[in-house]
Amino acid sequence: MSFIQYIKDKRYFLMLYAGMMGFISIIMTLSFNPALVSGNLLYIHIVCFALVTAYLLIGYYYRRSYYRKLQQLIHLDREDWPVVAPEPQNLQQRLYLELFTKLHRQHERDLRKLNEEKIDHQEFILSWIHEVKLPIAASRLLMENSTGETADSLADKLEDELDKIENYVEQALYYSRIDSFSKDYFITEEPLDAIIKTCAKKFAKTFINKRIRFHMEDIRQTVHTDRKWLGFILDQIVANALKYTNEGGTITFIAEEDRQEKRMHIIDSGIGIQPEDLHRVFEKGFTGSIGRSHAKSTGMGLYLAKQLVHKLGHHLSIQSEAGAYTKVTIHFPKTDTYHSLL
Repeated sequence: MSFIQYIKDKRYFLMLYAGMMGFISIIMTLSFNPALVSGNLLYIHIVCFALVTAYLLIGYYYRRSYYRKLQQLIHLDREDWPVVAPEPQNLQQRLYLELFTKLHRQHERDLRKLNEEKIDHQEFILSWIHEVKLPIAASRLLMENSTGETADSLADKLEDELDKIENYVEQALYYSRIDSFSKDYFITEEPLDAIIKTCAKKFAKTFINKRIRFHMEDIRQTVHTDRKWLGFILDQIVANALKYTNEGGTITFIAEEDRQEKRMHIIDSGIGIQPEDLHRVFEKGFTGSIGRSHAKSTGMGLYLAKQLVHKLGHHLSIQSEAGAYTKVTIHFPKTDTYHSLL
């Protein structure tokens, strides 16, 4: 910072000084004999000018070192240099330093969050690619070893693999929409039984092939929700139940309500979840000890269900006993929480 720049920075102070001295000169000239006060006026001007000059020079001396350090930091040709600002010399500089420090820390937090999201996204994509390759490879093997099979039998098997691919693609699509959820939802009053029947129809072939019994009690409740998003959530829960329910099992749908909320239970008679894994089933990429030994999975279905249920203003809970059952419950509070979607 040059001295000229410093003087320009003090221009309002200098204008005030000039105005005050002019005012004092006029008052003294009008109040006393000009011939008598001219010497005193000159003395006052010289003393005041000397004091102001000393103030400016001393101030510039201290400010120059401060601004010089700032300019050195500004001209550093580095992207990862630490913010080590010079020690502030007054309250204004201290407040600016506190503000910039706070902004810098917030920027670091945002950057860290973005990096974590990027890593999570990359991990999901890699896991998804490996997962979607399985039905593709299975389809190729079916076609290569189709000798002796009827066209209908081969078509059924290929359709099963295509359904798996479609489910994985749908997962990836909804995963990409989580952050922009608020732009793609429409809350209406929907009957639960219709949403359940749509889901059951989608997985009808799996129910039949695995001889799993579908049971739905008399459900007459309606809920305020987005039909498409709730349908996807239910698809993830049912797909997970079908995956871990052995042949001859049962998946049951029950709805109930009280003064606070309505609840939909999805209960399967599958292999259940170990107690130590129960609190982690909604974590991204978590498959659990039973899941790892039972089948390969991205571990994204229940994670997506949990995230989307929260955005709809609902709530998801789970109960299970290893080797016996798993019960997933969607809670629909009787409030307007769905209006405060994220």
